[in-house]
Amino acid sequence: MSENIKLELSDWLYNAGIVGIVNILKHADNVVEFDGQSVSFGIECLDNFEEKYFNYFIDTYEKTMTYTRILEKIEKILNICIDDKKIDKEKLENLKKDINYIKDKMKRAAYKDVKLLVDKMDLDKNIQIKELKQLLIQNRNKILKIENIGYYNQQNKKSTPNAIIDKYLNTGMINIDKFYEDILEYAKCDKDKYKFNCCKCYSKIKEIKEGLSFLNRIYFDTARKTSNVWNFESDIEVCPICKLVYYCVPAGFTTIYGKGMFINANHSVENAVDINFKIKHEILNNNESNRSNSTFKALITALHESINDEAKYELADIQVVRYEDEKYRFNLLSRNILKVLNESKEELNYIIKCGFKEINTYFNIYEETLNKLLNNENLFMLIHKTLIFKISGYSDLHYNIGHIKNINKINFNFMRGVGYMENIERDILKSASGAGYYLKEAYKSKNSENKLDGIAYRLLNALKTNNKSMFMDTLLNCYLYTNKLVPQFFIDCLKDEIVFKTIGYSFVSGLIDGEEYKKTNEGGNN
Repeated sequence: MSENIKLELSDWLYNAGIVGIVNILKHADNVVEFDGQSVSFGIECLDNFEEKYFNYFIDTYEKTMTYTRILEKIEKILNICIDDKKIDKEKLENLKKDINYIKDKMKRAAYKDVKLLVDKMDLDKNIQIKELKQLLIQNRNKILKIENIGYYNQQNKKSTPNAIIDKYLNTGMINIDKFYEDILEYAKCDKDKYKFNCCKCYSKIKEIKEGLSFLNRIYFDTARKTSNVWNFESDIEVCPICKLVYYCVPAGFTTIYGKGMFINANHSVENAVDINFKIKHEILNNNESNRSNSTFKALITALHESINDEAKYELADIQVVRYEDEKYRFNLLSRNILKVLNESKEELNYIIKCGFKEINTYFNIYEETLNKLLNNENLFMLIHKTLIFKISGYSDLHYNIGHIKNINKINFNFMRGVGYMENIERDILKSASGAGYYLKEAYKSKNSENKLDGIAYRLLNALKTNNKSMFMDTLLNCYLYTNKLVPQFFIDCLKDEIVFKTIGYSFVSGLIDGEEYKKTNEGGNN
């Protein structure tokens, strides 16, 4: 057939579907043609689309699925059973844990064809374990298809943990094999007599059926909740082509461990496809154990590549859509924030593995920093908290003063990006930190190092409340005690609240700088 289907960028959800359908067709080696904010492909590309659809998810997410974890544990069991004639007690316990893991995970519906064999699985029956491995490999596509689809529990309002599709679609309504026939019929029929319009592309349609109720957490069930529409009669319906696009939304997002991300770069379809491909590649090939970090790190890496690729990208506002905790979250990355992220890439890399535990919750500093930047918030509260925890001697802290200095540098870039400290050089941070360090050394020379924590607390309280008088009184007393001159930049910083806080926190970080940092030099340069 020579007839083409042309899709044009619109809102974020539709754009995610367009990126998704392009991903699926390109994965199946079909030809798509980009033209600015539109993309087109032959209608014949939709032939056998159901297989192409699920093959994309199977091949893309195989490494993140339970199926792969099970095969890895089976391989581990086989290698130990083959190589070790005598297994020590610790290895035996680990093997039993692996066996129990396999038995537990394979209770799921995806493994019903191999369940009987699993129930009888035993460490002594090496041949049986090999047989199980072969059965899993033979049923790969079937198992991975079910794992990728998952299901959404309406009662508990929770999705299957590692599944992909159920995060976005009502999996009970998936009927992809009909699409090609419906689109063919729609393309041939006379639409002049149709009295309804597609709510997305405004093409003529015959009737109102299920609307967009197949989209989870976006639209409602038009059959049961008619009170949500005017006069209790729904006019929400889409044409077969738009429905196909929406069914491809899960393929437009990059989803791992229940969290999804889509960059709505609507400058062009090719731009959107490329930047989301980079994010997908970074996330799925990242061995980072922290799952939140992997998505944020992939976002930053992809944005850095895009910003630096001047031949193809413009530095413009970008909408980031994240799927977390069964909700969609939105951030608009302005030109300034993109510039800050690009300028701060080294500092961000230094704090990737940093974190602290507060009560019973662990907070990753990298994630906290990115969350605040994406929400256009400064980092003063994070800097304050990390300094307070450091002085207090908390035991479960996975960062040092060098990391806090890097957060301050990132915050400096952010504040400059939003119009503050334009006439202040970043070297002032190093000077302020150095001043704090040398004041500490002066106290040590007087055998008064025990006074430093109290001084640091008073300075931090003054910074938090923006009390410049308290800060300067404490500072002057310290310099009088050590018989040293107060650095000139402290006088200059009193003119501006932001400069005052920036220099003040940098000074305190130097004042409490520990010897461990001097030895390990973790977290970048001072």
